[in-house]
Amino acid sequence: MQNFKVNPIGRISVNKGGMFIEIEPKYIPAMQALDGFSYLNVIWWFSDFDNEETRNVLEVPQSYKIAPDVMGIFATRSPVRPNPIALTAVQIIHIDYEKGVIQIAYIDANDGTPVLDIKPYTPSLDRVETPGVPEWCSHWPMSLEQSGSFDWENEFNF
Repeated sequence: MQNFKVNPIGRISVNKGGMFIEIEPKYIPAMQALDGFSYLNVIWWFSDFDNEETRNVLEVPQSYKIAPDVMGIFATRSPVRPNPIALTAVQIIHIDYEKGVIQIAYIDANDGTPVLDIKPYTPSLDRVETPGVPEWCSHWPMSLEQSGSFDWENEFNF
């Protein structure tokens, strides 16, 4: 099998001012024409979980309170995975094209996390009107907007 090399295009910055994607100067021209998009798909590296041990975990005990007793790692959103790649849809608050900084509402990444790529969220390609989900998570919110007020703490076993 072929190995792949990826180069971060930026980093996540979390500070008192909010949450930001800071684009490397080399990649600032790639931000052109993001105006008008309200959301981005951010592909990032779970850098805090990138080690030999976590890359070999294939099954985990019940991660969610009413999920199956054992879950395959691909059935979870765990940072522990064979390739610690993450995907998060984020709301754009503001874009500073000169500095290469995108202020976002929220991302489940830590300060300093490497960003591998960003893509505009487009409903025609990214939205699924009626997704099927297992019964154990069918009561979860049906949108990112609704997720903000959902009691996620009551869902997890960790």
